[in-house]
Amino acid sequence: MTCMEIRHQLDAYIDRELDAGSTNAFSDHLRDCPECRRRLAERDALSQLIRSAPVYRTPERLRVQVLARASRTRQIRRVTTLAAAAVLVLSFSAGIALFRSEAIRREAVVTEVVDSHVRSLMADHLYDIESTDQHTVKPWFLGKLDFSPPVIDLAGRGFPLLGGRLDYLQGRPVAALVYQRNKHTINVLVSPDDGQRLDTIEAYVIRGFHVRRWHGAGMAFWAVSDLNDDELSQFVRALQE
Repeated sequence: MTCMEIRHQLDAYIDRELDAGSTNAFSDHLRDCPECRRRLAERDALSQLIRSAPVYRTPERLRVQVLARASRTRQIRRVTTLAAAAVLVLSFSAGIALFRSEAIRREAVVTEVVDSHVRSLMADHLYDIESTDQHTVKPWFLGKLDFSPPVIDLAGRGFPLLGGRLDYLQGRPVAALVYQRNKHTINVLVSPDDGQRLDTIEAYVIRGFHVRRWHGAGMAFWAVSDLNDDELSQFVRALQE
């Protein structure tokens, strides 16, 4: 047995894990090799030192502190998870509340548009300027509003212009353009869009009146009438062209 083999099997020899033949060969080599006997003595002394070392026992106070800290960690994780869930619920609830508040606000504006239409018919105050000429109606608004509403005569499309008036929507003055289809009156309320963008035409029905809302050319438009839905849509398309 060589010195290299002895070094590799020192631990097995000390722990008596070698078979009889290997043990005898090991002993024979040690008898003739002082260097390997020295390595064996050092390794054996180290093994005895390890086996004789006292067993370390964790102090009770330290054990309690570790368990308490682990418990606090679990509680913190639980609280963090609950807090995150609460934030998610609150955010979702806030989103719903915002959506509902916006829907309520929009419904209030639509109702105001319909009320303006009905009031103009009941109070016999359909227009302040009565004219079928757009070049007469448009200049009339100058100096009365801080914007110039677009006025288009759609008589050739079956929706003649009757005139215009000043009205109020959401607490601010707006232009009201009056059109007619057969004997059905169409009110169009016009105001600056205040930077808002609406790429589609919104449709509403309140108390039997059809309402359309859209934006274009920097203006916000509301059209309202007791005209049937298809003809009001035809009117809006003609006004947008």
